[in-house]
Amino acid sequence: MGNPLKSFWKIWLKPNPLNKDANKDLIAEVSTGNVTKRNEDIARLIVELGSEIKYDTLLSILNQRDRIVCKFVEQGESVLTGTCQYTPRVSGVWQGMNTHFDSSIHKIGLDFIPGPEMRKTFSKIDVEVLGLKNNVAYIGQVIDTATGSTDGTITAADDIRIEGDRLRIAPLDEEGLGIYFIDRDGQVFPITRRLTQNDPKTVIARVPDLPTGQYRLRMVTRFSTNAQLLKERRVIEYERLLTIK
Repeated sequence: MGNPLKSFWKIWLKPNPLNKDANKDLIAEVSTGNVTKRNEDIARLIVELGSEIKYDTLLSILNQRDRIVCKFVEQGESVLTGTCQYTPRVSGVWQGMNTHFDSSIHKIGLDFIPGPEMRKTFSKIDVEVLGLKNNVAYIGQVIDTATGSTDGTITAADDIRIEGDRLRIAPLDEEGLGIYFIDRDGQVFPITRRLTQNDPKTVIARVPDLPTGQYRLRMVTRFSTNAQLLKERRVIEYERLLTIK
């Protein structure tokens, strides 16, 4: 029995996409809520907890804080909050002292380290295993074929490799089925180009020419491992946001 005072992360176990022997080791997938929490949710909860500051004012402050953090990062500063430390990072290989920055080789990014308050939170969390998830459709990882990155950064107007299980888009000619990117405002951008690869465990697709930002990846299909297609559409979403720089 776990500590009754602790919160629990519920996890599914699924095959490791980096290991071809699916029975040898497994990885965990945290079963998160259906909706990603945003500043609006934070402001709403602060009001519910008894704040005398109005919701609109709180939301404005939170959004302004985000802009200030981005400004510090833009200036190359490290930012430490109670929840996270942001540290600027430039990755890639430099061929000698006279090498110039090349965006096709070098990537600007951030390292995220849990801050002091977040580290305290970890001590309050336990884990509950829900079981194996190898019998359901899932997206294990997304690879940017232009850079080889698997950290969630992707390149607009270039291909991504989507790996998991039961991912094939079928039938291809049915309206409403396919691969979609959804931005923070809920606007949906479909992939319209023919899929380079469309298999149960791997789909290679061309990212639309999207503006900079974060997107949810959604796949809609009626594919089944049986001979017959599913009667209802299956919606598969990647557990992490994808970022176009």
